[in-house]
Parts: sequence; C-alpha cells; structure tokens
Amino acid sequence: MIKFNDQNEVIGEEYNAILVGVELDEDISYSMEELKGLCEAASVNPLCMMVQKTERMNSATLIGKGKVEELKEAARKMEADLIVFNDELTGMQLRNLEEATGVRVIDRVILILDIFSRRAESREGKLQVELAQLKYRLPRLTGFGRSLSRLGGGIGTRGPGEKKLETDRRHIERRIYDIRSELRDIEGTRSVQKKQREKNDIPVVCIVGYTNSGKSALMNNVIRKYEKTGYAEGREVFEKDMLFATLDTYRRRIDLDDSHSFILVDTIGFVSRLPHLLVEAFKSTLEIVTEADLLLDVVDLSADDYDMHVKVTEKVLSEIGAGDKETITCYNKMDLMDESTLNVLDFTGKNSFLISAKYDMGVDELLDEVKKRLFRDRSEVRYLIPYARGSAASALRKDALVKAVEYEEEGTLMTCEIQEKYRQRYAEFEV
Repeated sequence: MIKFNDQNEVIGEEYNAILVGVELDEDISYSMEELKGLCEAASVNPLCMMVQKTERMNSATLIGKGKVEELKEAARKMEADLIVFNDELTGMQLRNLEEATGVRVIDRVILILDIFSRRAESREGKLQVELAQLKYRLPRLTGFGRSLSRLGGGIGTRGPGEKKLETDRRHIERRIYDIRSELRDIEGTRSVQKKQREKNDIPVVCIVGYTNSGKSALMNNVIRKYEKTGYAEGREVFEKDMLFATLDTYRRRIDLDDSHSFILVDTIGFVSRLPHLLVEAFKSTLEIVTEADLLLDVVDLSADDYDMHVKVTEKVLSEIGAGDKETITCYNKMDLMDESTLNVLDFTGKNSFLISAKYDMGVDELLDEVKKRLFRDRSEVRYLIPYARGSAASALRKDALVKAVEYEEEGTLMTCEIQEKYRQRYAEFEV
C-alpha cells in the first residue's frame, strides 16, 4: 500500500507480506525471525510465516507443489500483496511462483538490496548497491522479466531507476563496467589516504558487529567525549534504532592525548546470510576492517539471541578475511539489563567489556584498554646524539614521539616514545 501526505505526495510504501522458509537439516527459526526484522526495516508488514521441512528443495518453485497451493490460498485470504522467501530464488523460480500465486514474489537478497538502496547516502555507497542489484538481475533477465517490466517502483525495483528496468543484457553489462570504473577511482583516493595514514603511523580501530547493536552510538560517544577537549575531528555520525541505519563507512581521528592518536571507523552492520553480491560489492569498503590494528565487536546484550549475533559477526569477519584480527567484544546496552542478570553473566577471560554507549557506562575503561593495546609496543627511551650526527636527530624526530630535548656538551639528549620496529635503528645512541 502506498501512503500519501496531506499534499497528496508519496511518503512511503507499505506491503502486507507472507514470509516463507525452507528447512533442510538445520533449524531456521532464528533466520526467519531475522527476516521478519528485515521486512519491518523495509516497511513490510509480516502477516504470517510458513516453513516447509523437506529433504531437498524443489528446483521449479523451491517449495513443494502442495505448499505452493497452500501459499496461494493464504495470500488470497489474507489479501497479501507480497511474498518474501528466506532463500535466494532463481529467475525461473521467481516466475513460476508469481504465476502460481498471482502475487509479487521476492527473496531475502532483493529485500536486503532494497534496504541498502534506501539507506545509502554517499556516492560510493549508492554505486556499490547499484552494482549488486544489477549483478543480481543479470542472470535473471528471462525469469525476472515480469518484475523488471513493472512501473511505479517498489521493493525489488528501487535503485538503478525505471530507465534500467527494460534494459537488455548488453546495457546492464555496460553499466556494470561504468560503475566498476567509478569505484576504482574512489578506491584510488582511498589508497592515497591509506598511504598517508601509514606514513603518519596512525593506528586504525574498526567498530564492527551485528546490525543495530549500537556501533554508531559508540562512535558518537567517543567523538563527544573528546570534542570537549578538542581531541576529536569531524561531526557525529547518523544514529537510529533500526536495521542498517548506516551503510557508509565513517572515519574520525581521535586524539586520546597530545601523543596518542588513532582513526576510529564505523562500518556497516552484519546480518546472517549476508548476500555474497553485497559482500563483493562492498569489498573495497570493508577492506579497512582487514587492515585495522584492532576491532571492537559491539554486541546488543539486551537481545535474546545475542550469542547468535556474535556467531554471525565471527562468520562474516572470517568471510572477508578478518577472522584472525585482534578483537575486543563490547557487550552494549547494559543499561537495559537488571543488576541480577548482569551478575549472573560471566565474561571473565573472554576479552570483553560491559558498556552502555548511550549512557556512557564502561566506555572510559574500554578506551583505556584500546590505548594499552594500540601503543603497547612503544617504549620511552633516552638518546644522546652527537651534534655531528644531526641527520640522525632529524630522522629520530620522524620515527618517534619526542617528549623532551636537552642540549648537553656531548650532543642532543632526546627523551622519546618509540616503537620497537624503529628502536634498533638508533640503538647506538641509547643512554
């Protein structure tokens, strides 16, 4: 159903949908609940869930013939205008199901792509979503034709725009080529920024985790905390209680004090069964996670299945090549938990912190640990460099943080904080 405001302008769409899943050899109740949350994020009202337990999926319609009839009858009685499948559908399956039920059919991938299309704000984010959408549609041109021909937009048609809906394979491939070229240019700019960070030797901390766990809230907390002392650069990031509230990667420089700085990065949220097309499209964006010095995995402790959120994040990190990164688990929203429950929870030895990003509880302790880990390979050393070796003194100023300088009879006495990888270069001057 399309909604209008007082000026008769379209302000949003709402669909009544039946959710369908196929259970093979594992319980999909968690995945179906997650699908329900994704639907709500896309302005879709879930009417009911239908799950078929089977030994193998039907190649023509995914679900069995009898279940298709049951689905058709349920859609008629409930006046559903959308059917959402938890599994990825082929073009042929999409066509067969729509013809059998007389209702628009989409799958989990289309649903997530639609949410991403709504939320992407940066030029890069929009290009990445469009790339994923076109790559999804390309092998489905034959079976997906009816959906592509519809006018008026809606879930599954948003993003590239109506002018793309009637395009043929050649035009889609050309557009994919153009998008990849634009993304390469953006990636080149990011590469320059990366080299500058490496040159300045500033460590990177990435906030990761399940969608809507409070990642942006934690980032804004840190920004506000250091803005007061003039030790934070940039404005706060968008923050809202919804799935995939932010898709763009935000970077902010945080100066813990005059001598310790790092780049704090807020990344997109994870979800189970994250479409491979999206992982591939956002690969360049997620690359910073694989290069980070430290990860902060934010977990919504108030969620009933928060342990499943942890597993989902671990799986996605492994898929993008960041599974072995040093990580601190931040159990967020402790303000929503009663004290008796918190006392029962045992996080001893689990490399974790209890925090509330919203009410600034436990964040200072977390940042102390971040500082300790990022700069643990630095030592305070005194160097006496003869005046005749002025070039060594100049090089030392680049490789180390000079805290104090005294001019002695034998040379320049410099007190420095230096990383172990540079310390050996100046070993002859240590005193």
